[in-house]
Amino acid sequence: MSDSTVLTHKCPNCGGPLLFEPKNQKFHCEYCGSTFTEQEVTEFEAKQADAAITDNLSTTSISTDSNEIDAKTKEVGIFLCPSCGAEIVTDATTASTWCYYCHNPVVLTSRLSGQFLPEKILPFQIERDDAEAKFLDWVGKKLFVPKEFFNKKQIQNLSGVYFPYWAVDADLSGEMSADATNLRVWIAGDIEYTEHSQYSIARAGDSSFKDLIKNALQKNLADKMVGSVQPFDMGAAIPFKNQYLSGFLTEKRDIEFTDMKENVEQEFRQYADRLMENTISGYSSVSNVRSQQQIKKLDEDYVLLPIWLVTYREAGNDKLFYYAMNGQTGKVAGVLPIDKTKLWIWAIGLCVLILILGILVGYFIS
Repeated sequence: MSDSTVLTHKCPNCGGPLLFEPKNQKFHCEYCGSTFTEQEVTEFEAKQADAAITDNLSTTSISTDSNEIDAKTKEVGIFLCPSCGAEIVTDATTASTWCYYCHNPVVLTSRLSGQFLPEKILPFQIERDDAEAKFLDWVGKKLFVPKEFFNKKQIQNLSGVYFPYWAVDADLSGEMSADATNLRVWIAGDIEYTEHSQYSIARAGDSSFKDLIKNALQKNLADKMVGSVQPFDMGAAIPFKNQYLSGFLTEKRDIEFTDMKENVEQEFRQYADRLMENTISGYSSVSNVRSQQQIKKLDEDYVLLPIWLVTYREAGNDKLFYYAMNGQTGKVAGVLPIDKTKLWIWAIGLCVLILILGILVGYFIS
């Protein structure tokens, strides 16, 4: 048997669902209009838990036969909405979503607990309205984007998503040696002189790196849509609390740090080598570079970072097009479809214009 908990954060005044507002970093009830800080929501829920009043917390435990879980939850998860009781079907990595029937936000807390509990979260800073405006502005500047990509229905698909990452810090101690040559040529009278100077170069020192961000979700490996909107200011990250997920989609990690540790360590060594190499200058040539970097300390944090995202798949085309925006900084990136009809019309029009100009120029010259 297995238990899975579904949670909707409720308004302390009326019991309506709370949504996180990036603009003021507070929690808003759309029913009574009340606004609360994270501390006020946390304190209210703590009092409810202490008083064992579980109804206002809206948690629902689902017990399912283990064989059924093995069959169903490898690819999907089935939960019950705490507000209306409807089934919520998700894929294996979804950790917060919306109820399809009552549209209340729900957090699947069992997917963000134990070893899957994030250490930090970077809350959204950009409101949905601002994200939509930036989307329309960015896409509107592209000449050959199909109209369907930025119509009203497509804009409604704009989603705020917390994606999982590993944020890694490292301290290294290293040494580097190399051979260098300086060549100096000068002329005195009728004689040309050439001087070759040879040097043995040695470098040693410590280096520190903070917040190397690495993707922790398999489905994002095939494209660059999440990495393309970096960097994030990790100084604004706070200890994780699931209240900040209310009103947004969330993906939990399915890539463990142990699977990437060797590659991450090699990446840090390359960064440290580059720092030392940059101190070698003023020589005609440098050769036989030898280095050794030892990692003294490696710390990783499981973090959730905010992305506004729109995806689009053309009819008859398996390629996924997307628009992504950093939910903290507003940096945008995307891979956009091309309307071939628009492209051909523009090309033909340009050719006709050139032809007319050519005829006019020829007429006046003659």
